[in-house]
This record gives sequence, C-alpha cells and structure tokens, in this order.
Amino acid sequence: MRNKTEILGELRTMLRDIFTAKAAGETHVRLARAHGYVDGYMRAMLETGLATRGELVEMVATERERAAGPAIRPIYRSDSSPSLPPEAFSDGDDSDGETAAA
Repeated sequence: MRNKTEILGELRTMLRDIFTAKAAGETHVRLARAHGYVDGYMRAMLETGLATRGELVEMVATERERAAGPAIRPIYRSDSSPSLPPEAFSDGDDSDGETAAA
C-alpha cells in the first residue's frame, strides 16, 4: 500500500499534466476526461480521510500557479476576510457625482 506522500505526488503529476495539456490547446474531450479522473481521485482521497479539502485546494492552486502564473488577485478562503481595506476597491473618486460650482 502506498503512503500519503506517494499518493499526493501522483495527484500533483496528474494536475500538472492537465494544466500543461490545457496550455498546449488539447481538445475539450481529452481535458474533460482528465478532469474526471482527477476529480474521482480527489473524491476518493476525501472520502477515505487521506487528505482534507484544504490540502487539495492548496495543491490545485499551487499547480495552477506553476502552470499559468500567479492569479490576478489573492484568493481568500470563505473563513478569511480580505486583508485590503474597503478603500482599495474604490476608483479613487470620492465625489457623489455632482460638479462643484466654480
């Protein structure tokens, strides 16, 4: 029987293959089949308690970043709050739409 490290390594390889194939323009049918294999593999890992959802999400994010570069913005888990203040999401225009009289 293989240990957790070996199984996670195999999953990492499958994820790399998917992201590489996608970047190379592989057909949708082949990508869909590969995604199905990986989904089933991850589901089995969750159901047997071999890995947690967080571990799998982190692995997918890491492999996606390795293949396609960093995300445009940070991704936060639902139990975390953004570290940026609300002002960071505004366009910098503090006016209420009215033009000041000269």
